[in-house]
Amino acid sequence: MAFGRPTRMPTSDESLPGRDAAMPVEGPHAVLGTDITPPFPPGAREVLFGMGCFWGAERIFWRLPGVITTAAGYSGGHTPNPTYDEVCSGMTGHNEVVRVVYDPGAITFGELLKAFFENHDPTQGMRQGNDVGTQYRSGVYVTDDAQRTEAELARDAFAGVLARAGHGPVTTEIADAGPFYYAEPYHQQYLAKNPGGYCNHGPNGFSCPIGLVPPEPADD
Repeated sequence: MAFGRPTRMPTSDESLPGRDAAMPVEGPHAVLGTDITPPFPPGAREVLFGMGCFWGAERIFWRLPGVITTAAGYSGGHTPNPTYDEVCSGMTGHNEVVRVVYDPGAITFGELLKAFFENHDPTQGMRQGNDVGTQYRSGVYVTDDAQRTEAELARDAFAGVLARAGHGPVTTEIADAGPFYYAEPYHQQYLAKNPGGYCNHGPNGFSCPIGLVPPEPADD
């Protein structure tokens, strides 16, 4: 993966123009055997996670029971239908993300958040380990208000866990999911196709509290 890339988000005016043509998509999912493009099964939910290189991040989620399908792609920036090289240039604003489509009757959103927070370092800003650049930032891109609330509660609770252990502030961004652009076919389920490939993900040694509820409003 790329090293030493820009760590400042470009403005929309600075970003590369991109293109109208979408990236070709090949399927089905190399591990799960499911479609990686819509339409997804009735009742399925989705979320986008950015946690560094999407190769290892995608593997974390396809291994979870209740996940219907996953896909590597780009989101959170300005450039339409970017290429990998364009994203790595730092001039699209996009993050490397994993689209996770899941059955909420088989796995909770909180369980997905737990896997997210416990398998990368969410305190590093525009980097993840040796991978440096805007595309490696920590992010949860939600598809409804309930996901946003739960993600914010989990982030804040995990920040407390890390602070008590002497770590810096959590830099995870939580935002509404924008357009998702599929990455090139060779990125999809990369570590299933290349078992010895690069991966810098793994347990960070801390447990993320989940199942939290918002505090009751104070009485007037």
